[in-house]
Amino acid sequence: MPLITPVILCGGSGTRLWPLSRKSYPKQFVPLVDEQTLFQASAKRLSGTSGKLDFTAPTVLTGSDFRFIVTEQLSAIGIDPGAILIEPEGRNTAPAIFAAALYLVEKDPEAIMLVAPSDHVVPDVAAFHTAIEKGLSAIEAGKLVTFGIKPTHAETAYGYLELTAEPDASGSAVDLKQFVEKPDADRAAEMVAAGTFLWNAGIFLFKAKDIIAAFTKYAPTLTAPVTEAVDMAQVDLGFLRLDPEAWTKAEDISIDYAVMEKADNLAVVPFDGGWSDLGGWDAVWREAGPDENGVVTSGDATAIDCKDSLIRSDSDRLEVVGIGLENIMAIAMNDAVLVADMSRAQDVKKAVTALKAKGADQATQFPKDHRPWGWFESLVVGGRFQVKRIHVHPGAALSLQSHFHRSEHWIVVEGTARVTVDDEVQLVTENQSVYIPLGAVHRMENPGKVPMVLIEVQTGSYVGEDDIIRYEDVYSRGQGAKG
Repeated sequence: MPLITPVILCGGSGTRLWPLSRKSYPKQFVPLVDEQTLFQASAKRLSGTSGKLDFTAPTVLTGSDFRFIVTEQLSAIGIDPGAILIEPEGRNTAPAIFAAALYLVEKDPEAIMLVAPSDHVVPDVAAFHTAIEKGLSAIEAGKLVTFGIKPTHAETAYGYLELTAEPDASGSAVDLKQFVEKPDADRAAEMVAAGTFLWNAGIFLFKAKDIIAAFTKYAPTLTAPVTEAVDMAQVDLGFLRLDPEAWTKAEDISIDYAVMEKADNLAVVPFDGGWSDLGGWDAVWREAGPDENGVVTSGDATAIDCKDSLIRSDSDRLEVVGIGLENIMAIAMNDAVLVADMSRAQDVKKAVTALKAKGADQATQFPKDHRPWGWFESLVVGGRFQVKRIHVHPGAALSLQSHFHRSEHWIVVEGTARVTVDDEVQLVTENQSVYIPLGAVHRMENPGKVPMVLIEVQTGSYVGEDDIIRYEDVYSRGQGAKG
């Protein structure tokens, strides 16, 4: 039974599912259609042993801002991560996949890679595993395999794969004729009717050595900078940071443009077990399963006399009520609300552009700021004060620090905190508080086995996140902690 290494691509700009998905916390980390996040679901379906498949620990390509979220979410579902390669900046899929191939071939010259985005929905995991098995014989013949989704409708938001023949009932791989860019509505309808076109899922199966050979042949300008970035990579707290100077020399390009559209040894495995890349709120609405009136509600949301609509509250203190709505998507969070016609789902990214232009934090910043030790969110911000809720994981700690412009009051509302203020260390339990004077050197830790939550009240002339001096970073849950 051959070993398959899942290579999970975990980047994203967080624009199409705004306001729930944002640059600082893109959609793969959010529970959209299930209790698990899309990233967790992706990792889970590519783990363990199934039929003829035996998956190794995943190799994850992600950005520095997401590295601790990746490890935390994998740990929550009991998956021990393999390598986590940190991209200094997003350079699209070609450099990322080439870097992963170089890393894996050093460990196993015959390594098999299954490359998958981290933000797709595949409900029928067994059928997907069967499709992967169909691709194994093709890669043994030196093929580069991509997976094509049988269209369910004439979609204009996806690229297509044109096959040399219509797929038969066996599900075996078919040779690729050409890639087709995202079509207009009329062309999409023609392709669906033809039967020889599949949606391009952006999922690939190949041997590492074969894709390296393809990059060398078809994308030679990428080989030197990416190879240098891998060779010069530095291990940092269990992560592998690709060399930033070399990485910036790599072209920002997709694997389709760099290699796949030029290669002559491609095969396509057809898949009709259900799939979505959740590329818009209309896709979330479809995957969530509308009721008999075509309505989907989520969280603290209520629909009255509504039709064909999505009404969603992602705030634990905000009720959303729709009355007489038709073909509307309404998504509410603590700091932003989106209301739009369902047919304008692909225009949601225009909202992000407009908010960026006016300098609104909501364009890119998620209300919760995730850190190695946990997360915090601002509850109230005033001219000379700020109130935060801070969640610290069991066994985690913030850095030893002080502030120039503010003092702080900490009130523990869940768990127990070990608090250092200058030379004094004390335990602060639920309903107890502690005062941190301006300039005091301090730290908070969670020594317990349950999460610790406290309310922090900051007062002073300036309460920005950059008013901080760090004296010492400590190790938290096996990783470095930053305050």
